[in-house]
Amino acid sequence: MHAHDPSAQSLIDLGKRYWLPVYRPRDVVLDHGKGSRVWDTEGREYIDLGAGIAVNALGHQDPDLLEALTTQAGKLWHSSNVFYTEPPLRLAEELVQASGFAERVFLCNSGTEANEAAIKLVRKWATAQGREAAKRVIVTFRGSFHGRTLAAVTATAQPKYQEGYEPLPGGFRYLDFNDAAQLEAAFAQGDVAAVMLEPVQGEGGVLPAAPGFLKRVRELCDQHDALLVLDEIQCGMGRTGTLFAHVQDDVQPDIVTLAKALGCGFPIGAMLAGPKVAQTMQFGAHGTTFGGNPLAASVARVALRKLSSPELLSNVTRQSQALREGLLHINASLDLFDEVRGRGLMLGAVLKDAHKGKAGSMLDFAAAHGLLVLQAGPDVLRFVPPLNLGDDDLAEGLSRLEAALRAYLAG
Repeated sequence: MHAHDPSAQSLIDLGKRYWLPVYRPRDVVLDHGKGSRVWDTEGREYIDLGAGIAVNALGHQDPDLLEALTTQAGKLWHSSNVFYTEPPLRLAEELVQASGFAERVFLCNSGTEANEAAIKLVRKWATAQGREAAKRVIVTFRGSFHGRTLAAVTATAQPKYQEGYEPLPGGFRYLDFNDAAQLEAAFAQGDVAAVMLEPVQGEGGVLPAAPGFLKRVRELCDQHDALLVLDEIQCGMGRTGTLFAHVQDDVQPDIVTLAKALGCGFPIGAMLAGPKVAQTMQFGAHGTTFGGNPLAASVARVALRKLSSPELLSNVTRQSQALREGLLHINASLDLFDEVRGRGLMLGAVLKDAHKGKAGSMLDFAAAHGLLVLQAGPDVLRFVPPLNLGDDDLAEGLSRLEAALRAYLAG
């Protein structure tokens, strides 16, 4: 086969030949997108209700993001943190102002890096408090997902992501999500330095914190002088209908991590540090070559402005209700789901026992019907569309989903 054969199959063959085989992409080569739709190299069109795993929060080819990127691309791509450039300085100020709790920001390139920085910050803070190594435990919750680096994957309390990477770093303790009694017992051991959690678990099945749970976590952290670290990498940046998800739980965190939608597709991560920890890491304590890259920061500034706008957030609330009702309407005739749960435009359709394990297969049927959706584990269909999703695209997406699920049932 000629090296530059542009056919989809020849491109897929390149992936199978040259990529480390850690992924199993669907046999489709996406080529370009506009709004909430994408097209593959064969010209087929798809409604995108997955947004690159909750990343493309303003859809594809947003003109303001494009302008920010191309303007900066004509100026300076990279300088490192040995020098100042304007975009990351402005972004840091705007993130602090938008957060309502943070004093300082560390910019990096991904969610796992933001969480890694948060874990290091917790440990550094506990050390500064005079706590010995054994008393710097970070509590996380089963079903969580915090990333793939060694500390972040250890914080991720899911054995499937950890298997084969032992020995894992110590100092983590796993509890059941939404179980306040277990958390009280964990604190009673006297060695907890922080609790780290997602206000809505993503990979764990689109599972929100139960009403009042985060408040209880905050109370316990205050009683035992521990930090509250919130991973809003997937559920933050307007995804749940407020810029930060924890606002709905009425708590003030000590640390928040962001990524995904912060760059709307351009890689960037951020760790926001509140007053308790803002001065803990001094010169040389942490660093990154690419973090705060002027290209990424320029895009993120526009993303932050647009994702915090009242118009966009009210669209999230409105389309959340429409998507939820649409899924329940489909379920009324097909009887596939036990429940639809989540917040805002982060919804999970939990499969009934008869269809457990079949989420991946349903995604294949969806792609064949011109629809891109995700799963959250084998038992949950995950919907995280662009937050500026329009009525027509949503209606068309739901109609393709119903056709796909009917085809799945027909076997």
